[in-house]
Amino acid sequence: MVSCVIFEDEHLLVVNKPAGWNTHAPGPHAGEGIYDWLRSRESHWSSLAILHRLDKETSGVIIFGKTPLANRSLTEQFTQRHVQKKYLLLTDRAVPPKEFTVKTTLVRIGENYASRPGGEMAETKFTPIIDAKFGNSKLKMVSVEPLTGRTHQIRVHAAESGFPILGDTLYGGTASSRVFLHAGEITFTHPATNAPVKIFAPVPFDQAPRLALRSAIIEPDLTNAFRVIHGASDGWPGWFVEKLGDFLLSQADAPLNAQQSEELSSLAKTFAVRGAYHKILSRHVRRSNTTEASPQLVLGEAAPERFEILENGVRYEMSFNEGYSVGLFLDQRDNRRRFLANHVAADFELLNSKLITHNSKPEVLNTFAYTCGFSVCAAKVGARVTSLDLSKKYLEWGKRNFALNGLDPAAHDFIFGDTFDWLRRLAKKGRAFDVIVLDPPTFSQSKDHGTFRADKDYGKLVTAALSVLKPGGVLLASTNAAEWPPEEFLADVETAIHGAKRKILQKHYVPQPPDFPISRDEPAYLKTVWLKVA
Repeated sequence: MVSCVIFEDEHLLVVNKPAGWNTHAPGPHAGEGIYDWLRSRESHWSSLAILHRLDKETSGVIIFGKTPLANRSLTEQFTQRHVQKKYLLLTDRAVPPKEFTVKTTLVRIGENYASRPGGEMAETKFTPIIDAKFGNSKLKMVSVEPLTGRTHQIRVHAAESGFPILGDTLYGGTASSRVFLHAGEITFTHPATNAPVKIFAPVPFDQAPRLALRSAIIEPDLTNAFRVIHGASDGWPGWFVEKLGDFLLSQADAPLNAQQSEELSSLAKTFAVRGAYHKILSRHVRRSNTTEASPQLVLGEAAPERFEILENGVRYEMSFNEGYSVGLFLDQRDNRRRFLANHVAADFELLNSKLITHNSKPEVLNTFAYTCGFSVCAAKVGARVTSLDLSKKYLEWGKRNFALNGLDPAAHDFIFGDTFDWLRRLAKKGRAFDVIVLDPPTFSQSKDHGTFRADKDYGKLVTAALSVLKPGGVLLASTNAAEWPPEEFLADVETAIHGAKRKILQKHYVPQPPDFPISRDEPAYLKTVWLKVA
């Protein structure tokens, strides 16, 4: 179970939302909110309902309903103000010494809210915690009880009372690593038993926000590989750091500067890794030799020639000595997990469970397979997999990944060659697949097909793949072409499907996972759509 879940029963799911994550996605092609991510993660969470919200930068308790009874009961309790919520905030300004209540009407003014006549009534009770000690003696902690549930009411009332929340620059607070507001406690009546329920969420003010986000979504017993720093979204423009088992991999377009080196050393201690590597990102990687393109050791001990990482309980071989790529693209972790869970999204099953139950193996085709990450996950749940790639070296790597997980590579097909050429061959042979994975590089060249550019040729790739996709089969179409707008990517994919006289039965779009957070300064680059096609 992911650590953000703090309570679950038949009717309710309660989570501790980290700061920096929306309650729900702000748009159809934006990063998933915690609600969207949870619903798509487990089939038994598909029916989750949002009963209340927290601001993106606020951490703490959120309740989701799982049944109509819970939804009705909690909605009524929130409406009647029978739900009690308590927050904690930090501020670096002077705080009144005694408990007091603010009651005003709030109106929206641009992105902000303010107390003005004619708005909605908002009431907030503030209680200074005089003896609270939090590192810096200049910081004060305040307990907050919102007696109404208006947007931004705590933030507005704190600021208008002279002590804006630390980090809340929207309302005059001092800039910091996050908005230091946390929903720490919620009390309500259980919808089925009518018993009082009080749930607490630990205060995360002493943890770096980016690490709190990762710890909320990663199951450490099953996954030890994830992105730790994602560029500007985590306050480090142009710098990316991943944890890969016992090692850290840093990436930037230049050598590490002093500040980055210090932070990398701190992360190495935090995660107790054996060593750290740095890779200089280059647009001319094809002109580099293997040594020049490979990451270089900058801290600690060197990694073995090959080492293992764990992702969703699946083992993968990694190497820092094979050039630009180290063995797995972590931004596809959630999509690989969809094979393992056999769950794409609400009411969207990936593989026909009846086929698996009756020992009839579904057929999966993984094109541009690289080291066969998707293939291993499909094979683990009983599919017969065909992995297709233009590199014999990576296909052999893929076979080793199969073996690492107790899977016999001989029971599956590994095809070396051009994807377009082999899609034609497979169609002529009458082969058909239940699931096809299309995750091509943004740019590639082959002797048989020539140049492939994702933003120019993706539609042709989809058309070719449809020739071997069974009716009712699932197509996973993905691209990391950063400059290609998601609307145009989806239009190309759907145009190709309609042009082949096929019909889309189900569609689910997802961007990169939460440890690759999306922001204005670090826009989304990964675009993925799952399609069930008639």
